[in-house]
Amino acid sequence: MWQRRHLLGIEELDRGELVSILDRAREFVDSCTSGAPKHDELKGKTVVLLFFEPSTRTLTSFSLAARRLSADVVSLSRAGSSTVKGETLRDTARNMEAMGADIVVIRHGAAGAPQLLARSLDASIV
Repeated sequence: MWQRRHLLGIEELDRGELVSILDRAREFVDSCTSGAPKHDELKGKTVVLLFFEPSTRTLTSFSLAARRLSADVVSLSRAGSSTVKGETLRDTARNMEAMGADIVVIRHGAAGAPQLLARSLDASIV
């Protein structure tokens, strides 16, 4: 069972955690390819995808995974956020959390952006 609140990188994970993640991923892949119904692990949760760098495959992968786990998904790009008007990343993320974000998946060019959000929010950060 996953015990961490955030997943900020694989460097912090031990071998057992990595094997557990890969084993669980295999279970989900097998389930999806067999035509099984969606899982409900994230039912009632909201996942916000904050992508400040373009990445079609990563954005789509996280979006599909969250939906297959029954989460509500909101996607936000830099162009669609108030950061273009000068709002800070932290404030943007806090606003998303105030609107009900339980999990924030971030892709940002600034080093340390995920760690900043992990220190600033109650939501889980990936």
